[in-house]
Amino acid sequence: MALVDVNNFYVSSERAFDPSLEGKPLVVLSNNDGCVITRSAEAKALGIPMGAPWFQIAEQAKAWGLQARSSNYELYGDMSARVMEVLGRHTTDLEIYSIDEAFLTLGGTHREQRTTGRTIKQTVQRNTGLPVCVGIAPTKTLAKLANRWAKGNTRLDGVCHWELIPAGQREALLRRLKVTDIWGVGARSAARLNALGIDSAWDLTQADPVVIRKKFSVVLMRTVLELQGTPCITSNESTGNEQVMFSRSFAHPVSTPEAMRQALSVYAQGAASRLARKDLQGRVLTAFAGTSPFSTGTRSSPSICIPLPVHTADPLELTRAAHGLLPLIEEGVSYIRAGVIITDLQPVGTQDSLLNLELGSGDDADPEGGRAGAKDTGPLLHEISRRFGRSSIGLGHAGLRAGSEWTMKRDMLSPHYTTKWADLPVVKA
Repeated sequence: MALVDVNNFYVSSERAFDPSLEGKPLVVLSNNDGCVITRSAEAKALGIPMGAPWFQIAEQAKAWGLQARSSNYELYGDMSARVMEVLGRHTTDLEIYSIDEAFLTLGGTHREQRTTGRTIKQTVQRNTGLPVCVGIAPTKTLAKLANRWAKGNTRLDGVCHWELIPAGQREALLRRLKVTDIWGVGARSAARLNALGIDSAWDLTQADPVVIRKKFSVVLMRTVLELQGTPCITSNESTGNEQVMFSRSFAHPVSTPEAMRQALSVYAQGAASRLARKDLQGRVLTAFAGTSPFSTGTRSSPSICIPLPVHTADPLELTRAAHGLLPLIEEGVSYIRAGVIITDLQPVGTQDSLLNLELGSGDDADPEGGRAGAKDTGPLLHEISRRFGRSSIGLGHAGLRAGSEWTMKRDMLSPHYTTKWADLPVVKA
């Protein structure tokens, strides 16, 4: 099992099309240019912490030579798709874990696998301009550790095969790592493990899986077994598919139900796109909005939970459900955020999918609410958005290009180098 991870993905994507950023401190900012969410190595060396509010460091940026970019989600999404396409050439079993990570099943001997890892690293760099590290191991948990080691040890040149590392060195690494450094071990579990004298990753590796199951859970028992070299984490369990959320803060407050309708339409269809990307469907939709906790005016945090008739990723169905929040929106109240959460997820093609197809087989209906003929709408919208950018298509209110003053502020946005014709880079020879 190999884990391929793009190094400093957002920063690397920006540098791939703007070489002038190489070697310079660079940060990428969150929605509305609020906080630092990604830092280059040079920015970290300046002592800029993760989550630092931009307004606090903006004045010093020029003196530091610090460059900042707004989050270019269209660019990052397309670059991610390009990386995954390259990875898919090297395996018959590709599992996309996140926007910048994927698991691959590799065949051959250990040394052949390491050679394949080096080929993957070189090919991704050559074809996309993005640097990656590769961790190879018998299990996903160990592959995560191997990938971490590949990033932290320059002698490995970005590729680490766990079983080709001497046993003594592996033990030394595990003894240095805390249990919270292990994939899937949270702070609460760590505190309980520490109380049992299990402080390091090595301690957890030596634990009895049966005892761990009795005192904690099957999930943590599987982590122990994975650390011991027994594969236990399946594709569905490793994708973190407990929920899908699409939430944003507004650049300018929303104070009318009509403006909130448009925002909810965009967010519901964004959630539908994420479901389509993961081949998932959901049964429960929660829509919410909120005013600022520091507001001196009326404060309001309405939310509504809506069970759906069947598991679905249909953007029409999800949009109609999200609009169930509108009766709770107060005219004149300044809302600064809203979002949609989809839960009770399952893979496409299981249980009530046949019922879902039946419900989607009727006559045409309202574009913001009907089920008719819409079983393929979600994947279609996702594919168009992936190829041509998020704003290229939308249903109903989500298709409007004007009147969305609430959309997030991105004053330092780089060009959409790969998704807009007008932004295509020009090379002069």
